Amino acid sequence: MPMNTAAPHVRFLHLEKLYGYLPGIRDALPSIFGLTTEEYDDVVRGFADRAREAAESLLAENGTAELVATLRLKPGSTILAVGDSVTDDLLSWAEILRHVFALARPDDAPHLINAGLSAHTSAMVLRRWPSMLESSPHLVLCCLGGNDVTRVAGGKPQVTIDESVANLVELRRIAAARTTADWIWMTPVPVLEERVDAHPAFRHGASSWRNADIERLADAIRRFNDPVVDLSDVFGVPAAAELQSPDGVHPSAAGQKAIAAAVISRMALADG
Repeated sequence: MPMNTAAPHVRFLHLEKLYGYLPGIRDALPSIFGLTTEEYDDVVRGFADRAREAAESLLAENGTAELVATLRLKPGSTILAVGDSVTDDLLSWAEILRHVFALARPDDAPHLINAGLSAHTSAMVLRRWPSMLESSPHLVLCCLGGNDVTRVAGGKPQVTIDESVANLVELRRIAAARTTADWIWMTPVPVLEERVDAHPAFRHGASSWRNADIERLADAIRRFNDPVVDLSDVFGVPAAAELQSPDGVHPSAAGQKAIAAAVISRMALADG
């Protein structure tokens, strides 16, 4: 696999999260993607640099650095970011937040764990959930549901709305039983349906997303008791063109930065 085609796969597919129990999996990653170790490290470093640049840009915006400085974060605290490819992305809101905290609060930056798993539904994460809580997080940021509403070959959503809600409620119940973590929900990211329908990979897999499905799930999440980051407000419905990538599903760099900004604002409100 040439390096120019490997980069998107390295960006979204992190096999060490799924198969970390396999001996040597991390050392094998470059060859799995058809890269040398040096090429693989260069690709990962390039994404990290871009995430840091997005964090620097966000902190330079009016009032953001001051807002981050006021967040009530205990030294040594852990933030667990849970989600699908929107979170797993090496340019994601979670990676931007990691750099925001490191830059703005170098003395007490929280340990942020990006537990996003590309292509995962809420049911798939639920199966892994107890082991994911072994980090004893102080705050969980949950951005799940985008794959639940995926329709295959025009059929039903992968996970029905009722079952999605039940899965999310169960994630919260288990976390409350096993940790003292605070919780912030995030609604699914709105899409650009015309881009989705035209994208070759989604056409090949007969996969589709509809904002009506996303909004039904988002409306259920809005009724949860914990604080909510409403990404429909951030992106608009349908999503603003500049906030979505060419595939219509995964946020652009600007979209990921907008999510990070919304999370910071919601964390500050939760503190209040």
